[in-house]
Amino acid sequence: MIIRFLYKNLLKPIFFLIDPEVVHDHISLTGRLLGSNPLTRKITALFFSYSNPALEQEILGIKFANPVGLSAGFDKNARLTNILPSVGFGFAEIGTVTGERCEGNPKPRLWRLKKSKGLVVYYGLKNDGCEKISNRLREQKFTIPIITSIGKTNNQDTSETKTGISDYVKSYRSFVDIGDIFDINISCPNAFGGQPFSDPEKLDKLLLEIDKIPTKKPVFIKMPPDLAENQLDGILRVVEKHKIAGFICTNLTKDRKNKKIIEEEVPEQGGISGKVVEELANSLIQKIYQKTKRKYIIIGCGGIFSAEDAYKKIKLGASLVQLITGMIFEGPQLIGETNRGLVRLLKRDGYKNISEAIGADS
Repeated sequence: MIIRFLYKNLLKPIFFLIDPEVVHDHISLTGRLLGSNPLTRKITALFFSYSNPALEQEILGIKFANPVGLSAGFDKNARLTNILPSVGFGFAEIGTVTGERCEGNPKPRLWRLKKSKGLVVYYGLKNDGCEKISNRLREQKFTIPIITSIGKTNNQDTSETKTGISDYVKSYRSFVDIGDIFDINISCPNAFGGQPFSDPEKLDKLLLEIDKIPTKKPVFIKMPPDLAENQLDGILRVVEKHKIAGFICTNLTKDRKNKKIIEEEVPEQGGISGKVVEELANSLIQKIYQKTKRKYIIIGCGGIFSAEDAYKKIKLGASLVQLITGMIFEGPQLIGETNRGLVRLLKRDGYKNISEAIGADS
């Protein structure tokens, strides 16, 4: 409660006067410093970490201490993996990592939608490239499961299907023996050439090449939220033919007509996160859960600002959840608050473990 009060009444008002990318960079630097030695990690954990057996799961042979993870897009270059367990995350997603180093789109490329509780994100897959990041992580031991999000480099060279696939494959090969799960990002709204691999035919060609590379790591697909029913069905038909273990629902929405947008003016470029995408994400979670009859693991992402928000996604069919925007608006204590709240909600509904609640409302 004290951390929440300090964040909402002192830090957040100051942060929200500063360019959001500048704030992000400084928060990331602070996280790196806190994660740099055991003492600061332990002190951080005293303030933020929370554990309860009711939140523990084993999914795809991987143990998760709790179901709340960090979504891709925050730790783009995997610099925060040492501190993330201490702030309470049960898992984390790094990247999106691309085949080549990418500076991203021109600034400004991050805006707050204060009234709508969302962000407009136009980073354009900014990262150091798969070789540099993987070389740095190769000897590191992770204390929570790590998902590596891979995408295609944001430039004209990857705009053709063949070169785009080669770029994905390069990143994939670089991380075959690093981390626990792959996430193939086919839904970034901010890259050159749009989202070509959300097209079922092109996705099939991509996954054919991915299938050829031996790995014990489960592979997930990062889904766009703005899919029509026939587009979703097309993707599901393709995925059935390949070694896909699950989906992350969802990425950013591009729809400026979304009824959750309260602001009169929204930047034309970029995708939108937070409460704006929440209902789209929830709908897609439920559709995939129902259409595939629990064949795939679903990770819910979009608009989680409370334990109730996370629990709703779980009861619709998500086994795990991710957040970023909620943490920016509510504070870093949201991670622990969400886990504590989930335990309370499980007890209320008579569940002994979080796994029993998965899909209860679907």
